[in-house]
Amino acid sequence: MNTEIKLILKRLLEQVKDGNIDCQEAISKIKDLYFEDIGYAKIDHHRSIRRNFPEVIFGKGKTEDQIIGIAEKIKKYSDLLLITRTDESVYKKLNKKIGGLSFSKEAGIIYSSIPNGQKGLDGISIVCAGTSDIPVAEEAAITAQLMGNKVRKIYDVGVAGIHRLLGYKEDLQRSNVIVCVAGMEGALASVVGAMVSCPVIGVPTSIGYGTSLGGISALLTMLNSCSPGVVVVNIDNGFGAGYSAGIINSRAPRN
Repeated sequence: MNTEIKLILKRLLEQVKDGNIDCQEAISKIKDLYFEDIGYAKIDHHRSIRRNFPEVIFGKGKTEDQIIGIAEKIKKYSDLLLITRTDESVYKKLNKKIGGLSFSKEAGIIYSSIPNGQKGLDGISIVCAGTSDIPVAEEAAITAQLMGNKVRKIYDVGVAGIHRLLGYKEDLQRSNVIVCVAGMEGALASVVGAMVSCPVIGVPTSIGYGTSLGGISALLTMLNSCSPGVVVVNIDNGFGAGYSAGIINSRAPRN
């Protein structure tokens, strides 16, 4: 935790100790502790305390300068940085300024480099139907890894060749949570849900021909799944799925 945040928390605890505020008031203050207003953005530095993960930057629609400015502020209070829906140009400029970053061209993500050999929690599997779905799957994978998880990747196992998926049955059944990424008709999430006892997070993608309607067909298929235990995030929202998977896995029983 950043030193400045530690000092702020220390002062609050001293106020509780001295009887100036009660515990409930201190908890309320901590929840609303601090944000930094830089005009075009209000940086939520306290999010890492509330959520155990810092604010994430959605790059699409922001200028390069805005992304870089927000990122520099976040790095003052957090060792972790995640920027989704961005490009290599932003990465090169930002990495020169703060360093220690990686870029996934496939997923369009800038993120804090994950040290080789870093330990993480087992339990998350990410399955995708086709090679064209991999960018969304990678967004989910990188997010989950930054949250301290190991990720098992099972790619290109869509229902058009379902025998490919069945070869991973034991891996899937050992999972605590599965992220299932699929475009076209999106049936893979229902199939996976029928094979396992853990939660399945369906991620419909915008991949498909005309009547896939930019992912709406896959979304509706997943929402109408007859396999219990399948929940669904928005179209192409790999980040949201990876984040939710990380929360679920952190609370799973450990032997």
